[in-house]
Amino acid sequence: MSWLRASTLVFALAVAAARSASAAEVREMRVWAGPDGTRVVLDLSGSVEHTLFTLHSPERVVVDIPNARLSNQSMPAGQGVIRQIRAAARDADDLRVVLDLESAVQAKSFVAAPNETYGYRLVIDLVPPTAAAAVPVQHAPTGTRDLVIAIDAGHGGDDPGAIGHSGTREKDVVLGIARALREVVAREPGMRPFLTRDGDYFVEHRKRMEKARSEQADLFVSIHADSIRDRSIAGSSVYVLSARGASNEAARILAERENAADLVGGVSLDRKDDVLNSVLVDLLQNASMTASMDVAQHVLSELDRVGAVRKSRVQQAGFLVLKSPEIPSMLVETAYISNPQEERRLKDPKYQARLASAILAGFRGYFYDNPPPGTRIAQLAAAQRTGTVVAVQSANSTPAGGAHAER
Repeated sequence: MSWLRASTLVFALAVAAARSASAAEVREMRVWAGPDGTRVVLDLSGSVEHTLFTLHSPERVVVDIPNARLSNQSMPAGQGVIRQIRAAARDADDLRVVLDLESAVQAKSFVAAPNETYGYRLVIDLVPPTAAAAVPVQHAPTGTRDLVIAIDAGHGGDDPGAIGHSGTREKDVVLGIARALREVVAREPGMRPFLTRDGDYFVEHRKRMEKARSEQADLFVSIHADSIRDRSIAGSSVYVLSARGASNEAARILAERENAADLVGGVSLDRKDDVLNSVLVDLLQNASMTASMDVAQHVLSELDRVGAVRKSRVQQAGFLVLKSPEIPSMLVETAYISNPQEERRLKDPKYQARLASAILAGFRGYFYDNPPPGTRIAQLAAAQRTGTVVAVQSANSTPAGGAHAER
């Protein structure tokens, strides 16, 4: 072999070795199925480029990832609209993932940057064509609309949350409280509730935010039950997003503007002016965080009427589920499931209803003090101040103002 041929071979082998060493690894695939669609997540060793397309007869979604390989050959079982998942090397250095489907879908994908829990992820969302066409939901063009309250029961499915001494699972009691809250909100004139989950299944945190956004929610309330090693500790607490959490989310939105278009109050960030983009996000976040703190304090005060509160002031943390920049959001730790007395109360439907009524009284008080323009609550609040009567065309049966008039 000549010197030139040998050198060429060595160079080719070196290039191949370097490319192999830099190949991204797909470490794990996870699937979640809910009533609104199916999500597939590929956990990655680093950021990747990818191509997604659909095929028909039979229905498939295909994802090609250049310079990537599987480090775990185990494929998750099909769920939701997915019949099975296949993956194999393509053109030696690339990876092809095929989702065999039960029916046609609309598919979208994006690469998510690392957060507090996960590294890089390739996320594939599959929704029925009819569901995709229905989002976003438009408010009724009557000049007045109901406030939309997003009620989020934490955990679910394979994620039980905290577990009490007698085996009570957080995911079960918070779903009970969330359903009780939905019932009382549905009876409140000028308000419309919806649940981010209404069964024992897991909804990924950003999907919970997306559900609230698609419903054009005015408030996001996440329900949880705290746990701590010291079983004597008891009481409720309420959290809103911390400044650091908000800053991290703003950076994510700006960094992924091609995937974040129209997520921020209907304003597309798919433009070149970085300064303007940053200002838009900051304005939305500042207004949302101020409202979040105010409404959370109202809720904490009402919870203090039901039982002990662990912390008398609203707390701040970087909970991912609170990071919608345009929706006031709070997380309510209703009680300590690790405390035997509170664990017993949390299982009681009557106590769950009392907690739900207190949470409603809190944010109802806030909205009557700060009624959003163009809402029925604004009409009712104005009527309450002037002593006039407003006819509310609604199936709700609670008298206008409800418990707010007793404040």
